Amino acid sequence: MPGAMARLRATMRALRGDRSSEPAADTASPLVDMLGALASALLASSQATNDVEDTLRELATVYGHPRLNVFVLPTLVMIEDATAHARGSAIFPVQQTALRLDQAGAIDALRRRCLTSAPPPEDVVREITEIISSRPRFALPLTVFGHALLTVGFGMVLNPTLTALPVYVILGSVVGLIVAIGTRLPTLALLLPVATAFVVTVLVAVVIRPIVHDDSLRLVAPALVSFLPGLTLTIAAVELTSGQMMAGASRLVYGFARLGLLAFGVFAGLSVSRGSTTTASSAEQLGAWAPWAGIVLVAVGYYFFSSAPKRSLPWILYALVLAYAGQLLGNVVLGAQLSGLVGALIVIPGVYLVSHLSSSPPPAIMLTCAYWLLVPGSMGFIGMSEAASGTAGATAVILQTLGSLVAIATGMIIGAGLSRDASRVARAWRRADGGIAPG
Repeated sequence: MPGAMARLRATMRALRGDRSSEPAADTASPLVDMLGALASALLASSQATNDVEDTLRELATVYGHPRLNVFVLPTLVMIEDATAHARGSAIFPVQQTALRLDQAGAIDALRRRCLTSAPPPEDVVREITEIISSRPRFALPLTVFGHALLTVGFGMVLNPTLTALPVYVILGSVVGLIVAIGTRLPTLALLLPVATAFVVTVLVAVVIRPIVHDDSLRLVAPALVSFLPGLTLTIAAVELTSGQMMAGASRLVYGFARLGLLAFGVFAGLSVSRGSTTTASSAEQLGAWAPWAGIVLVAVGYYFFSSAPKRSLPWILYALVLAYAGQLLGNVVLGAQLSGLVGALIVIPGVYLVSHLSSSPPPAIMLTCAYWLLVPGSMGFIGMSEAASGTAGATAVILQTLGSLVAIATGMIIGAGLSRDASRVARAWRRADGGIAPG
């Protein structure tokens, strides 16, 4: 890693016209290397750029370098040490593969340890490397099983019909196997969203829909849940509303481009199979209990598919139930389009409240799962697919998705602000109580 970083810094100096070969210009301080590695890992853990910048500034102060300048984008991190003898910028590329839940939890725990005990920067970089290169907790069969449970769970939330349940199991297993194998092949990974959407759509149109008379997109969307960029779009909305225009705009474009790839895969599959996106559904909907049972399956599916940390399953289920209950409350109070605002406003303080318990995982674990349930990524995917096939009403679905994203982002910002204010007040009370002499 040091050699690669030295070559990257040399390239950036050449682009700036700096041809100096002095050793001092080729070396960054261990603290800068630590902050760059940690920032890259936090971004790969689906952290917003404004949160990562705040973390880096806090760490710079803890380590005695408050004059470090940081600039964070979704794909790179720039750090300038204004106090260094050879003034210059260090640039760190961001790992593009999203971290598993166990890796994200370990990175968050390391971040908190750095803020409290300030371990040596070299040890932190070494630990980050070990976390990123670690193997999943569960083998391939359990990972595929987890994706099948995820598909069934989201299907019971989006389209809970009895005849669709075996379809969700089959499609979830097929997609889970494709994801598990395809992500290990770099060339195939680039085409994975399009290829998977194409295969699933052809399978539904040719084999399944003649037997199960239901809407094709409602059957396809839960199986593609691991590709839906709903979390990316929500983080983009958070960054835009927080003033991070470059980061939010680039992430927003990436999210819609991914939706477009999925929609193209569906359109190509329908064209080959000569099918249509919609059909009159004769399947009977399950009762009001179905979404709650689906949430349980989603929690278990996440636990296996994303290798969640040990003993985190009850807390993942807690976050999902809190998010869904908040959405139901928001639907009653503000309507369906603003239900995500209430859900985010409730789930974030609720997660940070229980994160102080010793048995709970880091908040990032619970919030990542909750965001997936809050985010209407499937709505955007259905709207894009209907637009690609010329179905009426597709534009309205896309606009509803955008409105829901803004509502969720607003709720996240308010909820996070309330949580930070409450933490500051609690710390102030503890300091005040500790400063009063007894008697």
